[in-house]
Amino acid sequence: MPTTAPNGPSAPTASAAAHALSDVTASDAALRRFLHGLPGVDAVGLEARAASLGTRSIKTTAKAYAIDLAISMVDLTTLEGADTPGKVRALGAKAVHPDPTDRTAPTTAAVCVYPDMVAVAKEAVAGSGVKVASVATAFPAGRAALDVKLADVREAVAAGADEIDMVIDRGAFLAGHFMKVYDEIVAVREACGTSARLKVIFETGELSTYDNIRRASWLGMLAGADFIKTSTGKVAVNATPANTLLMLQAVRDFRAQTGIQVGVKPAGGIRTSKDAIKFLVLVNETAGEDWLDNHWFRFGASSLLNDLLMQRQKLATGRYSGPDYVTVD
Repeated sequence: MPTTAPNGPSAPTASAAAHALSDVTASDAALRRFLHGLPGVDAVGLEARAASLGTRSIKTTAKAYAIDLAISMVDLTTLEGADTPGKVRALGAKAVHPDPTDRTAPTTAAVCVYPDMVAVAKEAVAGSGVKVASVATAFPAGRAALDVKLADVREAVAAGADEIDMVIDRGAFLAGHFMKVYDEIVAVREACGTSARLKVIFETGELSTYDNIRRASWLGMLAGADFIKTSTGKVAVNATPANTLLMLQAVRDFRAQTGIQVGVKPAGGIRTSKDAIKFLVLVNETAGEDWLDNHWFRFGASSLLNDLLMQRQKLATGRYSGPDYVTVD
């Protein structure tokens, strides 16, 4: 199960929470009743709230803190068919020292690669504290038999992955086969063992409605996700303030009910420091300060880091250096 929340004097243990929710996952019918019994999402209100929080003004000192915090939350990602060991090594070096001219810049949270590149990434970040995340389960479509998906996970874990980013079977979810999706997440959770945390990707752009995103969030958490993640970054609609706000509400409510804290990872389409800071405001105002840490919140991104570094330098020197200042990934 996910890590038990560190705060709260009377928070139940993970095993107690699992027992309390056992009736919910006892059968397909019970799970369906629970998920369809969740409150409907007020789409207009959700989007208005997300837009309102996005207008918050962050001043210089707080902005400097927010930029460093955002850097520390980045899962620096390369998921291309043309990835090479050299590219992954360079990415690992950048994760460890994002700004080679300023060693006060924090490391990123992780590098995220395909399973066959995990060993290369692991060597590149050795001793730094940067995690290695691997996408798995036939990423990004998830269209494969369960034994193939589990083999994908086991390969990544055996190579040293600290985190697994799995994709759900969106076809099964949209067809209402919730228990099939639940069982697959549970099986992947078991394949991760005790050495890798599990991020469950919903591909929110394909789930069509906010109600489906809320249901997927609860389904993932019930099945043992350590993180719930918006997107693969491979479709037209990825992370948005509204869908991330909805997922933050879900993890907040899940902890209130179970005592178990689950992380959130928006991924895809977050490219600027301004965007990242808006998401941090969402975290603080919705889930709370306990989630303002890279153990509980991540950005899935490739280009975001460069803009954070340029804005960081501008705050330090008063000059905007431009894109030539940073490496091209």
